Amino acid sequence: MQTNDGIETRTVDNKETKGLTCQLVIASLVGALGSSFLYGYNLSVVNAPTVYVKAFCNESWTRRFGTTIETKSLTLLWSIIVSICAFGGLIGAFIVTPSVKHLGRKGTLLVNNGFAILAALMMSLSKAAGSFEMLIVGRFIIGVNAGIALSALPMYLGEISQKHIRGSLGQVTSIFICVGVLVGQILGLPEILGKESGWPLLFGLNAVPAVIQLAVLPFLPESPQYLLFEKNDVSKAKKAFQVFHGKEDVTKELEEVQAERKAQKHIHLVSVLELLRKRSARWQVITVIVTMGCYQLCGLNAIWFYTNSIFSEAGIRMDHTPYITLSTGAIETISAIISCVTIERLGRRSLLISGFGFMALFFGVLTISLHLQSKVFWMPYVSVISILGVIASFCIGPGGIPFVLTGEMFDQSCRSSAFMIGGTVLWLSNFIVGLLFPFIQSNLGSFCFLLFAAICILGSIFLFIVLPETKNKTFPEIYQSFAKINKIPEHETEETCAADNELQIRMVPLENVKNNANMDSDNIESIS
Repeated sequence: MQTNDGIETRTVDNKETKGLTCQLVIASLVGALGSSFLYGYNLSVVNAPTVYVKAFCNESWTRRFGTTIETKSLTLLWSIIVSICAFGGLIGAFIVTPSVKHLGRKGTLLVNNGFAILAALMMSLSKAAGSFEMLIVGRFIIGVNAGIALSALPMYLGEISQKHIRGSLGQVTSIFICVGVLVGQILGLPEILGKESGWPLLFGLNAVPAVIQLAVLPFLPESPQYLLFEKNDVSKAKKAFQVFHGKEDVTKELEEVQAERKAQKHIHLVSVLELLRKRSARWQVITVIVTMGCYQLCGLNAIWFYTNSIFSEAGIRMDHTPYITLSTGAIETISAIISCVTIERLGRRSLLISGFGFMALFFGVLTISLHLQSKVFWMPYVSVISILGVIASFCIGPGGIPFVLTGEMFDQSCRSSAFMIGGTVLWLSNFIVGLLFPFIQSNLGSFCFLLFAAICILGSIFLFIVLPETKNKTFPEIYQSFAKINKIPEHETEETCAADNELQIRMVPLENVKNNANMDSDNIESIS
């Protein structure tokens, strides 16, 4: 069908097929369950058994060396157990680029489950073996799992979804992080596994989502872009599009990917160093670095790692703390769902900027309430509300959008390296927060959250100045949005967009694709 402005759309049974399909829902849910869910679960699972794990470390140390471990040394050991996960995530971020190239997006997610199962065994058996080193190694391995998953999953979901639901489907990553946090909090209640005898099983349950993903994901197709770009398998790519988009006529999708492939036929995959030097992507890279850095350094993970101690400092009774902590996970999950529903209406830019802005506001209120809690009896409740406000602001805005943005701002040749850069920044920042926050808190007291507020303010100012809106935009359109700030001459911008013009909404005649894509006759017939 040809419209007045020359835009062509294709229909099936006189109706344009769009929206979520059953297979797309299954892929996103199962993919997120074995990936981002585990990341969220391991953020909160260390919180409830803190006292028991510290006692176990003390006992192991005493049995081995004959002396009780010093308080500062025990704090450092606990900080290592908490933060070593982030160091593993950094290693995972380095592994993910060659992995998604050689194994595929789905293949990488499947192999990654092996890390989760191995980590679950190490952590769950650490108490029986009397070795806190096994707990540290297990936390490191589960970090490797998360580092791979948080790059491979958004890449997979972004490539199997249609453009107009790409943002919403990408938010599944964020939602399942929140669900993972909530499940970790529920299972960590004293009545369930948050007790001395239950914490090994609490860590061992990491294997369950991994096994579920291993059982279901093999029955779903690989990313169509991977099948075309890396495997040159048009037949399987066509079938993948048909399965995920729920329609027989996927000519438009194949043409768009083949056009991107043709435009980049003589362009090799850009390495990390090449991407860092690439002038046309300079501010996209800077935006990823700032956004991922703020994602971790904004202080939310400090709240997850040390929720119990923060509530204790706020004057909340110890027996009430697990249930108030549970409310934070519920608020996070609800907020992430709100973000998923609104992202395609309000856009990425506005949600990010407002999210960081409100986080700074609530951090300021939290600082005041913690400072005045000994003088005003109702201030502990203000602290709780402030923490909930910080969490809600994060999940509505920055919670999942950085992963969506990273996939949207770079073309196929740069995308995997961009995810490696973003993942490196994310996990380095996570490691720094997890390791240093106990010491920052002990030295700065109630004023420690002003540091996070400053980071949120700086992040929102940067995004307001630099970041364009990316919703419903193709890569060439996003490239043009950054061209001015990247100081790309107008003729170069026009040449780049001309090379990629098949990626625009405007359809390319199928005959042109047949003549120019250098496909063999069998592959051409499979498209037709």
